Amino acid sequence: MAKIEMIDGQLKVPHNPEIPYIQGDGVGADISPAMLAVVDAAVAKAYQGEKQIQWQALLAGEKAFQETGDYLPSETLASLTEHLIAIKGPLMTPIGEGFRSLNVTLRQTFDLFANVRPVEYFTGVASPVKRPEQVKMTIFRENTEDIYAGIEFESESPQAHRLIDLLKADFGIHQIRFDQTSAIGIKPVSPDGTKRLVRAAFDHAIANGQQRLTLVHKGNIMKFTEGGFKKWGYEVAKDYPTFTVNDFNAIKAKEGIEAAKTAKATALAEGKIYVDDAIADNFLQQILLNPSEYQVVATLNLNGDYISDALAAQVGGIGISPGANINFITGHAIFEATHGTAPDIAGLGLANPSSLILSSVMMLDFMGWTAAAALVKAALASTIASGQTTRDLGGDLSTTDFTQALLDKI
Repeated sequence: MAKIEMIDGQLKVPHNPEIPYIQGDGVGADISPAMLAVVDAAVAKAYQGEKQIQWQALLAGEKAFQETGDYLPSETLASLTEHLIAIKGPLMTPIGEGFRSLNVTLRQTFDLFANVRPVEYFTGVASPVKRPEQVKMTIFRENTEDIYAGIEFESESPQAHRLIDLLKADFGIHQIRFDQTSAIGIKPVSPDGTKRLVRAAFDHAIANGQQRLTLVHKGNIMKFTEGGFKKWGYEVAKDYPTFTVNDFNAIKAKEGIEAAKTAKATALAEGKIYVDDAIADNFLQQILLNPSEYQVVATLNLNGDYISDALAAQVGGIGISPGANINFITGHAIFEATHGTAPDIAGLGLANPSSLILSSVMMLDFMGWTAAAALVKAALASTIASGQTTRDLGGDLSTTDFTQALLDKI
């Protein structure tokens, strides 16, 4: 079987690549077969038999534990290492002391530093906001730093007491109000992690003809971590054809607001990217009030978690929102359903496979198989617009019937 490779910084995809997939737990058994069928049909239609994916089933999660006694078998990790690209359904992580999230483990094992979440509205989907069609943006969420790095110590543990004592004795930190009982965490944010994430966001904007990139942070409070993210993001902007809010403000101060507006319009006409930043809490307000103002967003891990789910709600929920975790340097990428395992409806034919199917669109685009990706997305948009949807989107189709409707469109 042919494998996808990264050669001289370029992804090399053969006509018959072997791609691993993880079915997932709960509704994974319902939505993964739907995704596979839709992708195969689109590839066959787009390339008339010249291209075909060879799927390789891998074990992870509850099913893996039942069969092997391991939630993430070494064989699975070896295959993901070898094949670069994979796609997976939702995975259940048992709640227990010291047990890491499988999703976080995969992201950190393969240094998948960019969590990419495109969010857009499909006509016919019920939304809680008045103008959901104005939402069309891509979130680049840093995936390996911030609080998700997992450095924290339990309340009243020896480690927490020792760290708090060290902070007081060596650094003069006395603002921990309940220093005898506080749990405590450390939040690492680096220029290295920030800059590679922001570069990926800029590259995406250029490749897709988008002209606004916004850095979202909480640097007004966390001045050296989130403030650092903002600072380092603007440093990256200097390597790209940009016109920043700082440029705008400098011209405004010197020549007035009209001159600044003219300079910005000229820069955009020349194909430059307008770069600004927003405080995270204000940004959550702005995506409700003025969503059409934003296109590409780069942010830290926790902010990105909040923002991507909030935006998903505006367009109809995470059931129709795709996601990917990508290392744009090594080529490793895992595309995934963004929702949970929903065990209460597993096996009942009620699950909506749209999130995983749209994630497969991202995968096909990443591979350069854009014709197949366009077929899948067009079929999904047309099917939803016609009212042929699963119950969560207001229709009455089963998972199987919805999948068949997509296949008919393709």
